[in-house]
Amino acid sequence: MAEDETPIRFGIMGCAEIARKMSRAIHLSPNSTLVAISSRSIEKAKQFSIKNKLSENVKIYGSYDELLDDPLVDAVYMPLPTTLHLKWAVMAAKKHKHLLLEKPTALDVKVFDEMLEACESNGVQFMDASMWYHHPRTAIMKDLLSNSELFGRVKAIHSSSSYCGTQQFLENDIRVKPDLDSLGALGDTGWYCIGAILWAMNQKLPTTVTALPNTQQNSAGVILSCSASLHWQEEGTIATFYSSIISHETMELAVCGSNGTLHVKDFIIPYEESKATFSFTSGAKFVDLHIGWNVKPREVEVDSRLPQEAMMVKEFSGLVKGIKDGRLDPDMKWARTSRCTQLVLDAVKNSIDNDCKAVQM
Repeated sequence: MAEDETPIRFGIMGCAEIARKMSRAIHLSPNSTLVAISSRSIEKAKQFSIKNKLSENVKIYGSYDELLDDPLVDAVYMPLPTTLHLKWAVMAAKKHKHLLLEKPTALDVKVFDEMLEACESNGVQFMDASMWYHHPRTAIMKDLLSNSELFGRVKAIHSSSSYCGTQQFLENDIRVKPDLDSLGALGDTGWYCIGAILWAMNQKLPTTVTALPNTQQNSAGVILSCSASLHWQEEGTIATFYSSIISHETMELAVCGSNGTLHVKDFIIPYEESKATFSFTSGAKFVDLHIGWNVKPREVEVDSRLPQEAMMVKEFSGLVKGIKDGRLDPDMKWARTSRCTQLVLDAVKNSIDNDCKAVQM
């Protein structure tokens, strides 16, 4: 690799299960390399290295501080519990480590803004690890939604993200522990649902957000399942979502426009890594006697050279490289995207906590 193509050197802070996928993504990305991992115990970090067959050149640390003090680490991927994000994200920024942060980014927008201020004041790139934004399918879908002739104006959106946790998961996972990830399903699967809705609306915040009266919580008050509606008064657009960790697997997004509709059944994690599909219909009407349709949905297939996680790492690393070379300032697009999602997530939580009263944005 030529000198001007020196890869961005990553450290992983925390050996959560999702870190296995991300260590693979860093390896597959052409402009990044993994140089260090850390855990709260050196033994856990060693086991992570063995399990994932990491190179012997990858340094292993038994504390997060040690990794952040490593001058060879350019950027960190941080899959820590949400309650730990503020402390370690701020510390990473102060050490001038660019930050790829696992979602949900924070417990509320006030905490998020503290992290973002640290990133901005230290000139580091911020991005949350919502990988689906970086799949080439997502860009193609956005082009179709932006086509006023084929799609028209967005009128209605529905998204869902759910899975059925095992009994062991529902008793022991950090996502059901109020002292670790108190947002539960809303922060886990709901982050994707809200992000997809705002993506379809070009990150414009809704006028009102209202939780629906079907929230289920565990004995500690952590959300296991919830739904909400979002309304944009000026556009006359409505959106709903369903988020759950006690229901069957879904990752669906449906967008209805004045001239067309778009459906995708696997928007978060495609059924296949090398390709992904969605359906699109434009100008559909019933035929005579209403016994059929004049057009069928068009199935669009999009190939991907790299897994979407590796595409995310590649894009993030390109931004970091530009900053290191003095060619670019941090790209604030990703921080704004995360902040909009956080604001709506906060509004849903507020509505849930107040007997499903509408929250004005």
